[in-house]
Amino acid sequence: MAEIVIRNTNERITGDENVRNFLNKYDVLFEKWDASKLNTDLQNNFGLTDEQKEEVLKTYDYEIRDLAARRGYQIWDVITLSEQTPDIEEKLAKFEEIHTHAEDEIRAIVAGKGIFVIKATDDVGYFNVELSPGDVISVPENTPHFFTLMENKQIIAVRLFIEKDGWIADPYPDPTFIKQA
Repeated sequence: MAEIVIRNTNERITGDENVRNFLNKYDVLFEKWDASKLNTDLQNNFGLTDEQKEEVLKTYDYEIRDLAARRGYQIWDVITLSEQTPDIEEKLAKFEEIHTHAEDEIRAIVAGKGIFVIKATDDVGYFNVELSPGDVISVPENTPHFFTLMENKQIIAVRLFIEKDGWIADPYPDPTFIKQA
Protein backbone atom coordinates (compact mmCIF):
# COMPACT_ATOMS: atom_id res chain seq x y z
CA MET A 1 0.00 0.00 0.00
CA ALA A 2 1.43 3.35 -1.07
CA GLU A 3 2.05 6.05 1.50
CA ILE A 4 3.05 9.66 1.05
CA VAL A 5 5.38 11.66 3.29
CA ILE A 6 5.50 15.43 2.85
CA ARG A 7 9.21 16.04 3.37
CA ASN A 8 9.08 19.52 4.94
CA THR A 9 6.37 18.66 7.51
CA ASN A 10 6.71 14.86 7.89
CA GLU A 11 2.94 14.60 7.38
CA ARG A 12 2.05 11.05 6.35
CA ILE A 13 -0.87 10.28 4.01
CA THR A 14 -2.12 6.70 4.08
CA GLY A 15 -4.92 4.72 2.48
CA ASP A 16 -5.21 4.18 -1.26
CA GLU A 17 -8.03 6.70 -1.74
CA ASN A 18 -6.22 9.43 0.24
CA VAL A 19 -2.99 8.73 -1.66
CA ARG A 20 -4.83 8.81 -4.99
CA ASN A 21 -6.57 12.10 -4.12
CA PHE A 22 -3.29 13.75 -3.09
CA LEU A 23 -1.45 12.55 -6.20
CA ASN A 24 -4.30 13.62 -8.49
CA LYS A 25 -3.65 17.23 -7.42
CA TYR A 26 -0.26 16.92 -9.12
CA ASP A 27 -1.45 14.88 -12.15
CA VAL A 28 0.39 11.80 -10.86
CA LEU A 29 -1.37 8.60 -11.93
CA PHE A 30 -1.88 6.06 -9.14
CA GLU A 31 -3.43 2.66 -9.80
CA LYS A 32 -3.33 -0.81 -8.29
CA TRP A 33 -2.43 -4.18 -9.77
CA ASP A 34 -3.06 -7.51 -8.05
CA ALA A 35 0.39 -8.32 -6.61
CA SER A 36 -0.78 -11.80 -5.61
CA LYS A 37 -0.94 -12.81 -9.30
CA LEU A 38 2.84 -13.13 -9.37
CA ASN A 39 4.25 -16.56 -8.59
CA THR A 40 5.63 -16.60 -5.04
CA ASP A 41 9.01 -17.87 -6.27
CA LEU A 42 9.33 -14.74 -8.40
CA GLN A 43 8.09 -12.38 -5.66
CA ASN A 44 11.07 -13.34 -3.50
CA ASN A 45 13.70 -13.46 -6.23
CA PHE A 46 15.46 -10.15 -6.74
CA GLY A 47 17.98 -11.57 -9.20
CA LEU A 48 15.62 -12.60 -12.00
CA THR A 49 16.87 -14.22 -15.18
CA ASP A 50 15.65 -12.95 -18.55
CA GLU A 51 13.24 -15.90 -18.72
CA GLN A 52 11.84 -15.04 -15.29
CA LYS A 53 11.43 -11.40 -16.32
CA GLU A 54 9.41 -12.62 -19.31
CA GLU A 55 7.24 -14.61 -16.91
CA VAL A 56 6.58 -11.41 -14.94
CA LEU A 57 5.58 -9.64 -18.16
CA LYS A 58 3.28 -12.52 -19.13
CA THR A 59 1.67 -12.48 -15.67
CA TYR A 60 0.77 -8.81 -16.07
CA ASP A 61 0.19 -8.81 -19.83
CA TYR A 62 -3.44 -7.66 -19.54
CA GLU A 63 -2.58 -4.77 -17.19
CA ILE A 64 0.42 -3.70 -19.29
CA ARG A 65 -1.54 -3.71 -22.55
CA ASP A 66 -4.40 -1.82 -20.91
CA LEU A 67 -2.03 0.93 -19.72
CA ALA A 68 -0.27 0.98 -23.09
CA ALA A 69 -3.58 1.42 -24.93
CA ARG A 70 -4.72 4.23 -22.61
CA ARG A 71 -1.43 6.12 -22.41
CA GLY A 72 0.50 5.40 -25.62
CA TYR A 73 3.31 3.22 -24.30
CA GLN A 74 5.26 1.39 -26.98
CA ILE A 75 7.64 -0.86 -25.05
CA TRP A 76 8.05 -2.26 -21.53
CA ASP A 77 10.50 -4.21 -19.46
CA VAL A 78 11.19 -5.51 -15.96
CA ILE A 79 13.86 -4.07 -13.71
CA THR A 80 15.20 -5.87 -10.65
CA LEU A 81 17.46 -4.20 -8.13
CA SER A 82 18.91 -5.55 -4.90
CA GLU A 83 22.16 -6.00 -3.03
CA GLN A 84 22.90 -8.68 -5.68
CA THR A 85 22.88 -6.04 -8.44
CA PRO A 86 26.42 -5.24 -9.58
CA ASP A 87 27.38 -1.64 -8.73
CA ILE A 88 24.08 -1.09 -6.85
CA GLU A 89 25.42 1.88 -4.86
CA GLU A 90 26.66 3.64 -8.01
CA LYS A 91 23.32 3.01 -9.72
CA LEU A 92 21.39 4.38 -6.76
CA ALA A 93 23.62 7.47 -6.64
CA LYS A 94 22.78 8.09 -10.31
CA PHE A 95 19.05 7.49 -9.70
CA GLU A 96 19.02 9.87 -6.74
CA GLU A 97 19.64 12.98 -8.82
CA ILE A 98 16.63 15.21 -9.40
CA HIS A 99 15.67 15.24 -13.05
CA THR A 100 12.79 15.55 -15.49
CA HIS A 101 11.83 13.67 -18.66
CA ALA A 102 10.06 14.62 -21.88
CA GLU A 103 7.67 11.70 -21.19
CA ASP A 104 6.10 10.38 -18.02
CA GLU A 105 7.97 7.88 -15.87
CA ILE A 106 5.85 4.92 -14.88
CA ARG A 107 6.55 1.97 -12.62
CA ALA A 108 4.39 -0.90 -11.50
CA ILE A 109 5.88 -2.44 -8.37
CA VAL A 110 5.38 -6.21 -8.40
CA ALA A 111 7.76 -7.11 -5.53
CA GLY A 112 9.87 -5.21 -3.03
CA LYS A 113 9.58 -1.51 -2.30
CA GLY A 114 10.69 1.80 -3.76
CA ILE A 115 10.25 5.54 -3.36
CA PHE A 116 9.53 8.28 -5.85
CA VAL A 117 10.56 11.71 -4.58
CA ILE A 118 8.47 14.30 -6.45
CA LYS A 119 8.46 18.09 -6.44
CA ALA A 120 5.05 19.63 -5.79
CA THR A 121 4.11 23.28 -5.49
CA ASP A 122 6.39 25.65 -3.57
CA ASP A 123 4.14 25.58 -0.49
CA VAL A 124 4.28 21.75 -0.32
CA GLY A 125 7.81 21.22 -1.59
CA TYR A 126 8.97 17.66 -2.19
CA PHE A 127 7.09 14.55 -1.13
CA ASN A 128 7.99 10.86 -1.02
CA VAL A 129 5.68 8.24 -2.46
CA GLU A 130 6.59 4.97 -0.73
CA LEU A 131 5.53 2.14 -3.04
CA SER A 132 4.75 -1.51 -2.30
CA PRO A 133 3.76 -4.50 -4.45
CA GLY A 134 0.68 -3.72 -6.52
CA ASP A 135 1.27 0.05 -6.62
CA VAL A 136 1.44 1.65 -10.06
CA ILE A 137 2.57 5.26 -10.40
CA SER A 138 3.27 7.57 -13.30
CA VAL A 139 5.11 10.85 -12.74
CA PRO A 140 4.11 13.38 -15.43
CA GLU A 141 6.60 14.63 -18.00
CA ASN A 142 8.63 17.69 -16.97
CA THR A 143 7.99 17.04 -13.25
CA PRO A 144 11.15 17.15 -11.10
CA HIS A 145 11.61 13.80 -9.36
CA PHE A 146 13.84 10.82 -8.73
CA PHE A 147 13.33 7.16 -7.84
CA THR A 148 15.23 5.17 -5.25
CA LEU A 149 14.94 2.04 -3.15
CA MET A 150 13.81 1.70 0.43
CA GLU A 151 16.13 0.46 3.17
CA ASN A 152 15.86 -3.22 2.20
CA LYS A 153 17.13 -2.37 -1.32
CA GLN A 154 14.91 -4.88 -3.12
CA ILE A 155 12.52 -4.23 -5.98
CA ILE A 156 10.98 -5.79 -9.06
CA ALA A 157 9.12 -3.31 -11.24
CA VAL A 158 7.57 -3.15 -14.68
CA ARG A 159 8.54 0.00 -16.58
CA LEU A 160 6.68 1.29 -19.63
CA PHE A 161 8.00 3.72 -22.24
CA ILE A 162 6.58 5.86 -25.02
CA GLU A 163 9.98 6.46 -26.62
CA LYS A 164 11.64 3.30 -27.83
CA ASP A 165 14.99 4.47 -26.40
CA GLY A 166 13.47 4.81 -22.91
CA TRP A 167 13.60 7.83 -20.67
CA ILE A 168 16.22 10.49 -21.12
CA ALA A 169 16.92 12.31 -17.86
CA ASP A 170 17.34 16.07 -17.95
CA PRO A 171 19.10 17.24 -14.77
CA TYR A 172 17.09 19.60 -12.57
CA PRO A 173 19.41 21.47 -10.22
CA ASP A 174 17.32 22.63 -7.26
CA PRO A 175 19.01 24.46 -4.38
CA THR A 176 15.79 24.09 -2.34
CA PHE A 177 16.03 20.28 -2.29
CA ILE A 178 17.36 18.82 0.95
CA LYS A 179 18.51 15.21 0.77
CA GLN A 180 17.28 13.18 3.73
CA ALA A 181 19.32 10.44 5.33
